[in-house]
Amino acid sequence: MSDKTVYDFKVTTIDGAHVPMDHYKDKVLLIVNVASKCGLTPQYEGLEELYEKYQDYGFEVLGFPCNQFAGQEPGTHEEIAEFCTLNYGVKFPMFAKVDVNGRNADPLFKFLRKETKGLFGLDLVKWNFTKFLVDMSGHVVKRFEPMTAPADIAPDVAKLLKEA
Repeated sequence: MSDKTVYDFKVTTIDGAHVPMDHYKDKVLLIVNVASKCGLTPQYEGLEELYEKYQDYGFEVLGFPCNQFAGQEPGTHEEIAEFCTLNYGVKFPMFAKVDVNGRNADPLFKFLRKETKGLFGLDLVKWNFTKFLVDMSGHVVKRFEPMTAPADIAPDVAKLLKEA
């Protein structure tokens, strides 16, 4: 684990505002690369349920649209925001579309990948809805593969919130 934390990065919201990640200091975070046209898209519902269940205790879900996997997030920021709100009632923070792998990968996702290896020890994000759990100190503590249902992450979230 490096000395860096997620608080060392800046991100852009889906409506174009620049936000330092230390805005989320002292919160447990679940950072997810999302897509609107993926077989896993219904996970938005579970992510929103997790967010609603724990947000009053210091938990945030942060959604980062990504179009790198079979072009499953082709929309504009406005279209993505509208889709998430209308279809899944998403209230958790959404951010500008990013690359999570490759040369143009967002620095935050390069960091997340480096801190927690994925399947077979690889650091690449495997697919949409890969989830990174971050503790209240900004350290990445766990990576969840795309098929992991948000409800299955609840015990890990609750544990981190209780330890704080």
